[in-house]
Amino acid sequence: MADRDLCYLALHEARALLDAGTVSSLALTEACLARIAAVDGTLHAFLTVTADLARAQAQASDARRATGQVLSPLDGIPMSLKDVLVTAGIRTTAGSRMLENFVPPYNGTVVQRLLDAGAVLLGKVNQDEFAMGSSTEHSAFGPTRNPWDPARVPGGSSGGSAAAVAAGLGYFSLGTDTGGSIRQPAALCGVAGLKPTYGRVSRSGVIAFASSLDQIGPLARSTRDVALVLQVIAGSDPLDSTAQPVPVDDYAAALTPDLRGVRVGIPREYGLGTLAGEVGTAVRAAIAQLESLGATLQEVTLPYSQYALAAYYIIAPAEASANLARYDGVKYGFRAAVTGSGADSAGVDLMSRTRGLGFGPEVKRRIMLGTYGLSSGYYDAYYKKAQQVRTLVAQDFSRAFAEVDLVVGPTSPTVAFRVGEVDDPLQMYLMDIYTIPANLAGICGISVPCGFAGDLPIGLQILGRPFGEATVLRAAHAYEQATAWHLRHPALPVLPSARLEPLQES
Repeated sequence: MADRDLCYLALHEARALLDAGTVSSLALTEACLARIAAVDGTLHAFLTVTADLARAQAQASDARRATGQVLSPLDGIPMSLKDVLVTAGIRTTAGSRMLENFVPPYNGTVVQRLLDAGAVLLGKVNQDEFAMGSSTEHSAFGPTRNPWDPARVPGGSSGGSAAAVAAGLGYFSLGTDTGGSIRQPAALCGVAGLKPTYGRVSRSGVIAFASSLDQIGPLARSTRDVALVLQVIAGSDPLDSTAQPVPVDDYAAALTPDLRGVRVGIPREYGLGTLAGEVGTAVRAAIAQLESLGATLQEVTLPYSQYALAAYYIIAPAEASANLARYDGVKYGFRAAVTGSGADSAGVDLMSRTRGLGFGPEVKRRIMLGTYGLSSGYYDAYYKKAQQVRTLVAQDFSRAFAEVDLVVGPTSPTVAFRVGEVDDPLQMYLMDIYTIPANLAGICGISVPCGFAGDLPIGLQILGRPFGEATVLRAAHAYEQATAWHLRHPALPVLPSARLEPLQES
């Protein structure tokens, strides 16, 4: 089997070959590393490639398998991690100059769970700085490009994860979703991406953006693959008090080819009947397909969803301003040279220069927005009001889920746009208009491919009630079994590297 064919296997297909003894983990790993070397000069999905470590982990997996010991369905499967997840002995940058040379001393909980399950780490992938963005253009180390058209963005902030999966640079990746940062890039790159319920997956070891919103989740080439990864990473964690002690379902067992008895809600506020363009056409066709699989459709209303975007861009920057206050040039990370004289002036100069040089423009913008919203005289008018709106958004979903099992609609209002095309921050923020409400409400959701506009993927978003991942995955899987959108792969040309190679670490 050619390396390219090996790289475009779904995770569960690669696992079947491993189980049958047809291919080794080392062969899968070498195929992925070869493809990274061939195409990542164009895409810039990876910030760090851990080639030696990956080979050692693959060989260890093959040795275990030879003695009949298989740790999990992920044993021997090559994967990548968004560079906001801390990894022991491997630099973790969060896409920022502030952490360009930061090497954590420990693994985050989900990272350790994957390694304990035998997964093979190919490296760390690019993202918007501190996960703030919708295009992965805001990385301090340069933009990632979309495998379907390298002139376009992959979405963000988990754009490196989505691009890596879509391009065959690993069988799955972990991203984070604060306002749509798994689902939106999954839609723009034509892969499956799940945002679990807040509290379903431990956040211990994720570099924080907005702590009440951040959630880690998988991206892969099929819903079945997403289910297999979620099975490993889900569950409570004594290191994270927000990780809930709710039993973990058997997600793979929940996957069925039909949707008999499943009630699907169509939000009136989304205007799907009149949504123009190829996105509207594709999403309407996908909803009709769900109905043909046995689902019953009914209209629901989410009246406060129209205020979700405004509330989010008060709450998330406020939390970011607090979380990023720790980057002061004193404890760790980037430190600027001091030019002031005297203890007081030197301290102020150190902090202001470090933060001025270490943070990029989008991070600075959100810190300033957040600090303003929390400042004396404005807290009640902005932050408190936004939290009240957040409660109303959550109540909208609670009422909807009293009538239906799922809520569906578009993931993104557009397909991938060109790199540099959207330079207005407000226009960029509007890219998350369909995804943000789920984060405010803390519910789960997935994006799966549902069509194409030319060669550019379109995503269908399926939302479920809290800890309802099994039903969300069931619907996404049934849709995939009835369609072939998720089987398409980009015809990415192999071009000479146009940038510096990723740091190679053992």
